[in-house]
Parts: sequence; structure tokens; C-alpha cells
Amino acid sequence: MTKRCALYARVSTNEQTAENQFLALRAFAGARGWEPAEFIDQGQSGAKERRPALDAMMAAVRARKVDVVVATKLDRLARSVHHLVAMGQELQALGVDLVMLDQAIDSTTPSGRLLFHVLASIAEFERDLIRDRVIAGMRRARAQGIRIGRPRTLVDVRRARALLDKGQSLRQVAKALGVAASTLASGIARKPPLAAVL
Repeated sequence: MTKRCALYARVSTNEQTAENQFLALRAFAGARGWEPAEFIDQGQSGAKERRPALDAMMAAVRARKVDVVVATKLDRLARSVHHLVAMGQELQALGVDLVMLDQAIDSTTPSGRLLFHVLASIAEFERDLIRDRVIAGMRRARAQGIRIGRPRTLVDVRRARALLDKGQSLRQVAKALGVAASTLASGIARKPPLAAVL
């Protein structure tokens, strides 16, 4: 079965041409007998994660119309590690290979698949760092006496009970008081403070 490949090229200015990139990409796809579809971002910075042709290519990837993404260099696809990692993970999850001609990266080969494992490791490392920062921030906030979590919504329990006693449903009462039904249920179930009882 003939593989369908997306040939992606990008140039940063409108004065530049992507023809040199496409000459190499077409020759590579032709030598392998792959069916090519071309995507070009003209005058688009690699720092931007959203680019018209890149978005169209990824839409084709998600629609299962592409088996391999081919570009000349990684920096044609992405300039940031975060963007490259996210794209690599999505391609791997969809079973789409990635080939970079000038950097000898070819995930259709066993050694080339190492790239996906490296990208996955970087993503896991990044997630661990973020989680550690969040936990450290929460500990610091608690130590400073800052309450963590959603602010507690005050419920007019007396009015709620009165409306419930009149036969209204929990949802109707919650709507009348402008609170969520779950918040109302929690407020009614909560024991009143001693001062309220006295």
C-alpha cells in the first residue's frame, strides 16, 4: 500500500522561496514511491505554533489522510521544544511517522523511532517540573495562611428550607438562589454554627 506523505516547507519572509526545500522533499518522496501532498507556509515565523499550512497539514493528519510527515529540518516545523514535543506526541499517538531530511531523523526506521521516545521523555520531565512547582506553590501559600481551593459560596439556608417546605424541588430552589444544586445540597446538609442554634 502506497504511503501518503505530507511535504511541509516554511520560509520566514515573502521574499524567500521554499522551492529548494520542495526539490529535496519531492525527490525523497519519489525515491520511496510515496504519494505526496504539499503544504507551504510563506512568510511565517517558526515561533508561531499556529500557521495556515501547518494547521491544514495537522488537520489532514488527524483525518487519517497522512501516513508520514516530511520536512527538511525540525526548525521548519517548530522552533520551541514545547511545540515540537506536543507535535511529536500527537504524531506518534496517531501512528504517523516523521522524517527530517537534513538531520537524518526517520521514524519509519527502528533507530529513527528513538526520537519519539526522547520527545516523550522530555514531555514527562516537563510535566514533573510543572507538578513540582504547583505543589511547592501550594505549600508556600498554606504556610502563609492562604486558603487553597475554590471560594466557598454562601447559601441562605433559611430561605432555601422555606422554599423546599413549600414543595419546590432542589433544582428550583438552587435556581432561585443563584447557586448550583450541589452547593445548595452541601449548604443544607452542613450543620449550622452553635450561635445560629442558640
